[in-house]
Amino acid sequence: MLTLVKKMKQVTENIIAYIHTDYNEKFGIPRQSGLAPSVQGRIVFQPEYRDPEAVRGLEGFSHIWLIWEFSENRGKAWSPTVRPPRLGGNRRMGVFATRSPFRPNPIGLSCVKISGVLLDDPEGPVILVQGPDLMDGTPILDIKPYIPYADSVPDASCGFLSDASDLQVRVVIPKEVRNILGEDLTAKVEDVLKNDPRPTYQNDPGRTYGVLFGGYNITFHVEEDVLHVLTAEKQLT
Repeated sequence: MLTLVKKMKQVTENIIAYIHTDYNEKFGIPRQSGLAPSVQGRIVFQPEYRDPEAVRGLEGFSHIWLIWEFSENRGKAWSPTVRPPRLGGNRRMGVFATRSPFRPNPIGLSCVKISGVLLDDPEGPVILVQGPDLMDGTPILDIKPYIPYADSVPDASCGFLSDASDLQVRVVIPKEVRNILGEDLTAKVEDVLKNDPRPTYQNDPGRTYGVLFGGYNITFHVEEDVLHVLTAEKQLT
């Protein structure tokens, strides 16, 4: 009888690029990609991968998959069950039934829209994308084209998750804060905060929250289904 010996191998991934976004911290990042389409990302390849030939043909695709690392969770222990914020933080689900960052391998997957491929940029080729859900400086492990006929399953079920629109709120930003942020950043802040970054189990109308976005510390509170932005202060670098 033959004995099969399975050898454990250490898998090493190469970081091919880093993405730069306005998300300065984890709190405030949408729960999934595409929920804040006005937010942009800039994918800059590592020097050894800055070859225009590597992105040849990419201009023909509208979307790509980003395979990336939960770099803030590198080296942290994983758990077979986690408490999804969408369930109030009280019910446990299997880690493989969630997108929790506390995984055996801290790898994330996001679908983003391509808004440009810059070949003549000093750091080129650079890929510009819309709707990322990645913190600034997140390592990118791979990039693959999104293929509608294979990647889209219109009648797929989503288990214990509800539709994203069920968690959205109306955002109110006063004029004085809009003047501080400017028109472009104000639109992005609205797009991000409409998804209500609070954990679903936190529903204290008297509590003030703060999120770092675009270099600003933005405070807000929520009353019922209306999110009121209070202040915006520039972060000192």
